[in-house]
Amino acid sequence: MTSVPTPIPSRTQFVLEGIKHRILTGQLTPGQALVETELAAQFGVSKTPVREALKTLAGTGLVVMNQYKGVTVRMVDADMAREVYDVRLLLEPEALRRSVQRRVSLDTAREALERADGATDTAQRSLANREFHRALYVTCGNPLLGRMLDEVRDQAALVSAVAWAANPSWEREAAEHREILRLALDGDSDGAARALHSHIASFVQRAFPEAQGKGEQE
Repeated sequence: MTSVPTPIPSRTQFVLEGIKHRILTGQLTPGQALVETELAAQFGVSKTPVREALKTLAGTGLVVMNQYKGVTVRMVDADMAREVYDVRLLLEPEALRRSVQRRVSLDTAREALERADGATDTAQRSLANREFHRALYVTCGNPLLGRMLDEVRDQAALVSAVAWAANPSWEREAAEHREILRLALDGDSDGAARALHSHIASFVQRAFPEAQGKGEQE
């Protein structure tokens, strides 16, 4: 008999989304301690939903739970960036290629790109960019492939937030996004996939040059 996943209680979901938003928009920074009592007071809930939310976030790789140091926002380094972006390089261009071949609507991607261009702060731009990338792969026709990319999506956004804080490069990335979408709208599945691969690879090369070459040496 197949087990049915237990729904996350609404309060836990509320806290989960709130903490995640703060992490991915830079309000909570890598290495910062996440104290249950403080978060409970901020969100107006008991410690139980906070504890459950933190467990879920630990499972997605956004926070780290240590019995001695407590819970902290995950640190971002070259190794972490390489691991996350290696997965994206392997899967995301292929998912986009399949989406284009299926001739699905790319209206959601276009709308996300417009929101990113019109964003007034880094937080809005980051969230819009995440939606842009997801809109390109979620319609690939393989739900498992989409879920696999969803699993690294938050970690990729954390890497981007750290990189942008050190070296804002969103204008270049926005231009690359527009080219990827143009190729996809033209029905050029291989060209769009190549452009997306180059976009992902060039970002991690600029942001974490020390990450290059490590994979081949291990």
